[in-house]
Amino acid sequence: MAGANKPFMPQLIYFEPRALEYPLGKELFEKFSKLEVEIRETTSHNQIRDLPGENDFQKYRTAKSTLVVGIRKTLKFDSSKPSAEYAIPLATGCMGHCHYCYLQTTLGSKPYLRTYVNTDEIFAQAEKYMQERAPEITRFEASCTSDIVGIDHLTHSLKKAIEFFGATELGRLRFTTKYHHVDHLLDANHQGRTRFRFSVNSHYVIKNFELGTSPLEERINAAIKVAEAGYPLGFIVAPLYLHKDWEEGYRELFDILEAKIPKHLTNDLTFELIQHRFTKPAKRVIEKNYPKSKLEMNEEERKYKWGRYGIGKYVYQDDQATKLRETVENYIQTMFPNAKIEYFT
Repeated sequence: MAGANKPFMPQLIYFEPRALEYPLGKELFEKFSKLEVEIRETTSHNQIRDLPGENDFQKYRTAKSTLVVGIRKTLKFDSSKPSAEYAIPLATGCMGHCHYCYLQTTLGSKPYLRTYVNTDEIFAQAEKYMQERAPEITRFEASCTSDIVGIDHLTHSLKKAIEFFGATELGRLRFTTKYHHVDHLLDANHQGRTRFRFSVNSHYVIKNFELGTSPLEERINAAIKVAEAGYPLGFIVAPLYLHKDWEEGYRELFDILEAKIPKHLTNDLTFELIQHRFTKPAKRVIEKNYPKSKLEMNEEERKYKWGRYGIGKYVYQDDQATKLRETVENYIQTMFPNAKIEYFT
């Protein structure tokens, strides 16, 4: 499973019956009915129990190519991301096979993809949150539980969200992606209120741990396209990972970014830096789903950091984290002097 040059196409699709009462649900049913793909019915997007596969390993892989079209019943948005006030729930799940991803544990036994057709209700809830915080700006993150760009060529709900926020005074949208399938978003009326961020990493990390995602070069080409379409641009370098020759690996990443991105597109550039971390439950799930992974998760070599919800995580030791942070920030400051580093965590 190398990089994903072709846009995602599900191999199996489930519809909640009520999803067909919404225009987007009807539209998707008609679209998928014309393709050679199996369509099944499910009572709830949370209750898919009959996925094909002889064992957990096969079922997990089937789930990653299964799309469930449903209704988002819980309209209370999560808060707490370092990059936004709220998470806006347009989709759940991801077709990528990133070994380190925290969705491994948050999605647990439901790694299939879900898209929600009641977008107007979701936007109405976003409007309420904006009014509560007025006159402050309210930022919404659209990629907490999915790589929304990876499925948007099918659903266009992200495009609707971009245009919804484009028409607001106090709302801002942001999301991150590892996919380059952005052409349908270039003409969206975004009014500069959506920050389009791409997740990038060293070749070592992408090659070993980011299977089923777009190659780095494709991500950068897509980043140039969206910046030229007037979107504010950002990069998330995550997870920052201490692999062999990591300093050269990250140096090469920033050399490529500097060489490829035209200077006039770097005046409003943001970087977010996240060191590699894992929890005990995540380690168990990763080892089960990717038994041959080279991902280093040795608790003895890490520092234990207590989490807000009682689940602690293993991060790098302070001296390692400091060196990682200083090295990468130095590359950014040298090559992109006008960029803003939003945080390191």
